[in-house]
Amino acid sequence: MRRMLAEGGVTNVEVFAGQGTDPLPRAVSAAVAMIRIPRETLPLRQLLKNAFDVLRIGGRCFIAGANDEGARSAARLLDELFGNAAVLATKGGHRVVLADKQAATPTNIADFDSPYLDGSTFFACDVSLRTHAFRMYSRPGVFSWDHLDEATETLANVMRIDVGNSVLDIGCGAGALGTLAALLSQTGRVVMVDADTEAVRSAARTAEAAGARDVRVLASDVADAVIDQRFDVVVTNPPFHTGKATDLDLPRRFIRDAWTVLEPGGRLYLVANRTLPYEREIRERFGNIAVAHDGPRFKVLTAIR
Repeated sequence: MRRMLAEGGVTNVEVFAGQGTDPLPRAVSAAVAMIRIPRETLPLRQLLKNAFDVLRIGGRCFIAGANDEGARSAARLLDELFGNAAVLATKGGHRVVLADKQAATPTNIADFDSPYLDGSTFFACDVSLRTHAFRMYSRPGVFSWDHLDEATETLANVMRIDVGNSVLDIGCGAGALGTLAALLSQTGRVVMVDADTEAVRSAARTAEAAGARDVRVLASDVADAVIDQRFDVVVTNPPFHTGKATDLDLPRRFIRDAWTVLEPGGRLYLVANRTLPYEREIRERFGNIAVAHDGPRFKVLTAIR
């Protein structure tokens, strides 16, 4: 975002990385709030409540999104808070909805009582991977935020991390894989990256609570933040959905970035639904490929740089 603004010569915009208004100074008040509707309900509720709280009386809240991704239910929630939501425009299965803040207190907050609307509240669950047990912390909106997903567990059980290995976890989510890698490596550096700032916060808390050493967690578009660094191992469980559609462009970039950051002789471990066709991309990029796990639902592909 900062790069785009700079390239466009825009200088009167301040950018904060984070979910909702959590990273903003407490004294901020706004005349307009705009929300691109997220797919999950709790993050949506947090954003709507944040918008209500930060808007001054007379302020306007705009929300936009696709009907098949929850725009209608989002409009209902907006109306619960503000009491006057109205559809401004519809096109191609999308809609824009507007509400004005006319009072200091919400009209109805029955659907806004979750503790996770407070950005400082994390969900915690105990996980056991290999010989290590630790607590995973997460936030709504992070992939598989309220449980350890099967694909991550599958990859954790087959990836080889030697003592002293440096490891990069691309698309780290809540940090279970990267934290396990740090515990297995013991003395090697581990970096976890994710484009979602809530994932970054979650993974950092998971690693710290587990006592993992020499771990950094960075916000990054795939591996951009560490593209000039080199690692012995890359582990990844790449996303493959854009909305409800399967989109393999992003996983292909995960594979390309993994090849770039690996040391010669370094190892890639990638877990995926067994029907997803990543083999050709890995073989073309690395010149080799092997199957470390082939299960009924998931496979783990590996390659040497």
